[in-house]
Order: sequence, then C-alpha cells, then structure tokens
Amino acid sequence: MRLIFATVLLISALPAAAQIFQYTDAKGNKVFTDKPPLGVEASNIELAPTNSLPAPQKSTVTPEMSADDEGNAESATPYSVLKLIGLPDEEALRANNGTFSVQVEISPKLAKQHRLQLLIDGQAYGATSTSTSLQVDNLERGEHRLAVQVLANDQVVQSSAEHTITVQRVHTGSPALRPKPTPRSAP
Repeated sequence: MRLIFATVLLISALPAAAQIFQYTDAKGNKVFTDKPPLGVEASNIELAPTNSLPAPQKSTVTPEMSADDEGNAESATPYSVLKLIGLPDEEALRANNGTFSVQVEISPKLAKQHRLQLLIDGQAYGATSTSTSLQVDNLERGEHRLAVQVLANDQVVQSSAEHTITVQRVHTGSPALRPKPTPRSAP
C-alpha cells in the first residue's frame, strides 16, 4: 500500500518538475505554459527548488534511570513500553452505545507523579488517570485514532503510537430496534 502511495506521489510530482515557459499573446496578456507555442518567442522560467524535509526517523527509547532520578519528577525517563492493547486490528469494534474500555500496557510501572491521558483523534479525552483501564463513553461510529500519553504536571513525558479503530454502532433505524408486532388472536 505504501509503495502504491509513493508511486502515485512521484507520478503527480512529474508535472511540477517540468519546464515553464512565458510569452505574451496577441492581446498583450502574459501566458505561462509547459509547452512553448510554435512561432512565438517564449522565455524559459527558472523556478526555485521545492522545499522538502527528510522523512522522520523512528527512534527507540531506552530508559536509563539512576537511583538519584527515581524520586525526581523533573527528570522523568520515558517508559520502555507504552501502548494500547486489546483493540481490534482489522475488524470493527462493535459498541452499540459507543462505550468501551481501552487497556494500556506500560513498563516499568507508572510513576507516582505521572498520569495517563487518552487521546482520541489527536484530542485529550476524559480526565487524566493512574489506572491502566480507560473508559470511552458514547463515541460516534466511524474511524478514530486512539493513543495514550504520560503526563507530569500537564507536560507530555511520552506518547504511544496511534491505533486506528472503526467503531460500529447499531443504526437507530435498524429493524433490530423496531418493536416486534403483537400477534393477532384467532377469531
């Protein structure tokens, strides 16, 4: 999938790398084109190079906590494991009322001065907690991105990778929610 996406991006960038020509038409208007017209003097426009950024590098975090750092909240060390677990990978999460629990795997154990904050679609959801079981209530159907952050005094210490889920809820017009007809008595 990534290879297809990269190929499409490269193909779409080809016209941007083409030469640009400028000429003045019969009405005195400046015209810019990628193909110089026949019989008209056109000048080549030199474009500045496009901006580009290198791909972000994934870094692996290794905790190195000394005995002096253990009680110091200001020198918080990232956790070796911080991730959401128990969520479906490929199938939808069925939650008819949009309510479900999210489990957090964290190692080493959450420090006393730290709190967990659930993020849904990049926004903080609910109150911070020391519990590794976080409750989601009345989440709308559709695709959502979930992650968890470790906070120390409202400062982000570490964030987990995002986990994309699809919430499936029963449609309110579903035949399953309609009242069943009462049988008529025989005359």
